[in-house]
Amino acid sequence: MERDTHRLNLEREIGIIGAVSFIAGTMIGSGIFMSPQFVLSAIGSPGASLVIWTCCGLVAMLGGLCYAELGTVIPESGAEYIYMLRTAGRVVAFMFVFSFVIVMRPASATAIALGLAEYVVAPFYHGCIPPQLVVKCVAAGVILVLAIVNCMSVRLATGIQVVSMVIKLLALAVIILGGVAMLFQGHTENFENSFKGTNADVSSIGIAFYQGLWSYDGWNTLNFLTEELKHPEVRVYCH
Repeated sequence: MERDTHRLNLEREIGIIGAVSFIAGTMIGSGIFMSPQFVLSAIGSPGASLVIWTCCGLVAMLGGLCYAELGTVIPESGAEYIYMLRTAGRVVAFMFVFSFVIVMRPASATAIALGLAEYVVAPFYHGCIPPQLVVKCVAAGVILVLAIVNCMSVRLATGIQVVSMVIKLLALAVIILGGVAMLFQGHTENFENSFKGTNADVSSIGIAFYQGLWSYDGWNTLNFLTEELKHPEVRVYCH
């Protein structure tokens, strides 16, 4: 019997817009709307907070450039798993993917879903804290809906990702333009002695960096679907 040399290949349906929206839509999540208050409370001053955000952005940019290079050298889906499989072997790759699937990814998805659920139910509980049961049910529903959408169609999931990216960019634009308008109106009191009260201990800096990096999380997600990209050598490097 001749050995079958054919292998299963994923259909390449994601173009440049879908790839960009996948990265931007993943990075611009609930973290960017929730983490700034925690970064500021941990580090203690607006000036130091801006420094933390700048450093976190540089780390995310360097990580994205490294993954772009890896994605072009090893053009296979799977990101960290496939890179470990090709370099460190099956045992290390299996240990990573086992912990990733059982602990890391579910915990991350749960945190994001809970953050979204908090915003969704807040208008219905004006002036009081929403019941945790309601928040958790909404979060579970969101996770189930997104799982079903991703199972149904790559194009549908990509379309939703593009729409959500546009909505989140508009929300950020409103916040940024509002801040710029306040600056032009003379509200610069937060920049006077902007480093006063900075917490310079290791614990505070670590917590601030953790919250900042959490907001930038997602720069590596495009490499999970390299084999579904049209011309991945272009799409991965463009992101």
